[in-house]
Amino acid sequence: MAYRRKTGFIASMIVGAAIVFALGQPATAEEPVNTGYFGDVAIKGYDPVAYFTQNKAVEGSPQYSHRWLGAEWYFASAENRDLFVADPGKYAPQYGGYCADGVSFGTVTTNIDPKAWRIIEGKLYLSYDPGAADGFEKKPTKVVDSQKHWSEVQNTLISDKMHKDWQHMPAN
Repeated sequence: MAYRRKTGFIASMIVGAAIVFALGQPATAEEPVNTGYFGDVAIKGYDPVAYFTQNKAVEGSPQYSHRWLGAEWYFASAENRDLFVADPGKYAPQYGGYCADGVSFGTVTTNIDPKAWRIIEGKLYLSYDPGAADGFEKKPTKVVDSQKHWSEVQNTLISDKMHKDWQHMPAN
């Protein structure tokens, strides 16, 4: 009988520790950010704030950078960087900067064109080319479809990243 209580206690401790560990992880730890195939710069170095404040795609500078969600974000000015730092969710592109049109089909399109973008209902969406950005804007169901598919696309991205990380772990 004492053995069962001890085993139950240990199992409860393990489950409790797992819950504490899971809750202790930052919510953004698994939010993938599109940094292309090489490097760790988001939006190919374009300033996410400029889409909103200047209504155009503006290249950022490493001089005005900020690290967020495991990626470097470049800005055209210190003011833009500070606006982003104060409220990154307001300025960051939807779907981690992956092609919103691709996400609407449940697929991952890493190669985006920072000049192919739209702001819809206060949210920034990037696409792989201007035609995809036009189609995304003109067909309102694309936003709904992309929201519906994002969790599965996100799971694919996380799974792929974990697999790549595992492959590159040093041997003991």
